[in-house]
Amino acid sequence: MELEGIDHVAMSVRDVEAAANWYIDVLGFKRRYEGMWDGIPVFIGKGTTSIALFPVRSKEETATSAHSGVQILHLAFRATRKSFLAAQEELKQRGIHFEFQDHEISNSIYFSDPDGHKLEITTYDLDEIASSTR
Repeated sequence: MELEGIDHVAMSVRDVEAAANWYIDVLGFKRRYEGMWDGIPVFIGKGTTSIALFPVRSKEETATSAHSGVQILHLAFRATRKSFLAAQEELKQRGIHFEFQDHEISNSIYFSDPDGHKLEITTYDLDEIASSTR
């Protein structure tokens, strides 16, 4: 089997439009496939990465699901060193708290979207990376 990469990640959110607007405003995503599927899911994307946003299901539906405990641990976006440093400044300006981690082969920052989904921006360009959060 030969795959090209991840096409999209499906995530449930409390308010689909608010979540889409947050990803568009904060991370620079664009809407995709507008007018399809009666508006659900809402697809947003950047480059070859897309996110399909679905409304949260009712508690009754998820409680009876065999997969009710399954969750996305985090969604990671790759960036150049320059973009990685710029992302930290942008998040600071927006008042969005993030945590820096040195993974030896890469550096990452972690933060959450308004629905609590953990997001990561990572770079493998380690030359002279300096984070003011260290």
